[in-house]
Amino acid sequence: MPNIEALIRTIVEPLIIHSEDLTIEQVESDEFIEYHLHLNPEDIGRVIGKKGRVARAIRTIIYSVRVKGPKRVRLVIADENETVED
Repeated sequence: MPNIEALIRTIVEPLIIHSEDLTIEQVESDEFIEYHLHLNPEDIGRVIGKKGRVARAIRTIIYSVRVKGPKRVRLVIADENETVED
């Protein structure tokens, strides 16, 4: 299986200021392998971008990675108050 977590880190770390606060949690459900991206509140806007363009571009790259089996990959950008999904 490709190392999707490393791919996410490679894409996101140059965009953020507080890279020490970046954590990625993998959660599996029946349909998805979800990667929950936890960031410093100051960095969330940088990763989402204007009108969600940066987040959409990151998701396009992540979703294009093929994994074995019927599950699909999903990226979730989470903060303390809410979860942002596409």
